[in-house]
Amino acid sequence: MDCLFCKIINQEIPANIVYEDDEVLAFDDLSPQAPTHILIVPKKHIATLNDIEEGDLATIGRLQYTAAKLAKDHGFADDGYRVVMNCNEKGGQTVFHLHMHLLGGRQFTWPAG
Repeated sequence: MDCLFCKIINQEIPANIVYEDDEVLAFDDLSPQAPTHILIVPKKHIATLNDIEEGDLATIGRLQYTAAKLAKDHGFADDGYRVVMNCNEKGGQTVFHLHMHLLGGRQFTWPAG
């Protein structure tokens, strides 16, 4: 498979891995949008949110659990953080392997307009 995140999962491409278990891998984003910007991905290739199946529900829960754990580990859980999942091109998804962005360490606002 020619998927960037699958290649990172399979250690074909280097990444700064900050967390790993049997189902999930988390690594620093190469273009951070906050002081802490971590991508959390399922090891199973799921292209988009639209492709989640009932059998994936535990894995999707593990993504959320991992985000909360990493926010605590990085010391910004109590201050607050943002978790984002984009879906398809118009939703801002650029890598078609389901992933969650964990952003923390600064104040977040919504764009005006």
